[in-house]
Amino acid sequence: MLPGLLLLLVVGLVGVALQVGLRALGAATATTLPDVEYVLWAILIGLAVRNTVGVPAVFRPGVATYEFWLKIGIVLLGARFLLGDLAKLGGFSLGLILVDMFAATAVILLVGRAFGLGGKLSTLLAVGTSICGVSAIIAGKGAIDADDEDSDYAIAAILALGAVALFSFPAIGHALALTDTQFGLWAGLAVDNTAETTATGAAFSQEAQQVAVAVKNTRNALIGVVVLIYALYWSTRGGVAVAPGWRARGAFVWRTFPKFVLGFIAVSALATAGVLGKAEITSLGNLSKWAFLLCFAGVGLNFDLREVARSGVRPLIVAALGLVVVAGCSLGLVLLTSDLLGAS
Repeated sequence: MLPGLLLLLVVGLVGVALQVGLRALGAATATTLPDVEYVLWAILIGLAVRNTVGVPAVFRPGVATYEFWLKIGIVLLGARFLLGDLAKLGGFSLGLILVDMFAATAVILLVGRAFGLGGKLSTLLAVGTSICGVSAIIAGKGAIDADDEDSDYAIAAILALGAVALFSFPAIGHALALTDTQFGLWAGLAVDNTAETTATGAAFSQEAQQVAVAVKNTRNALIGVVVLIYALYWSTRGGVAVAPGWRARGAFVWRTFPKFVLGFIAVSALATAGVLGKAEITSLGNLSKWAFLLCFAGVGLNFDLREVARSGVRPLIVAALGLVVVAGCSLGLVLLTSDLLGAS
């Protein structure tokens, strides 16, 4: 693990140094330079390394831990939320999530049929876009007995669009003068993969990142139920065998449920109960930043553009249309309803 972990740390710290250095250069020369967050620098550096010199085998075990650091960062971020605020935000976002989920599913299944995609590939794209990105696709693959080729195409499309959202959403948010809460809601609702959602929020502001993570955790919590629904549907078409009985189905939901969401809520509960003081909350917040630093470096180092190219253009077009619909729908909902949350 050690060589890859050191590589993640170096890439992340170089990203921080570039952000700080550009800020200092702008202040010293009285010039306006683009203030690119370390999140984007770390991902860009990792992306450049992966797609030029590549990542040698000695580094890969450590680099592959980036999803672990993402989950650690999210769990620690729970200290920033009181349970009352978390319940209010999660309850508010749930209705918006359901609207987005139905819109994305309908669009992707219809467009997928028009483009001649197989039903299972369209299903994987729909569940990945509407819920939890790669994790939902992996869970859905086993649930509907999809081929490896279908899941690979869906994952490549979702990752490519996550990268597009990461670089485009902050620019759009600033252009529309969205508040931190509004942007965090939008990113949490519209960006598919948890890593890209977290990075997109961080690229806008720390406050936006916190809101985006909380909203995304609400989406993530639905993964087991949604995947079970798709599994039941495909079982009626002879595509997969689903164990009968509520106990078996409940066990299925638990297996697919992202457990780090529970960790996020548990840390929030400790903060709400006063077990964690201000000093501890500050320390946990700083630790979460270090965890995210390693995660964002790993996002770039694990993104292979050649894999996206090999997936072909049709799944990418279908998923892109789904992203456009979700992004437009969720942005409209946020602008119309965020006053209810005191976001404006």
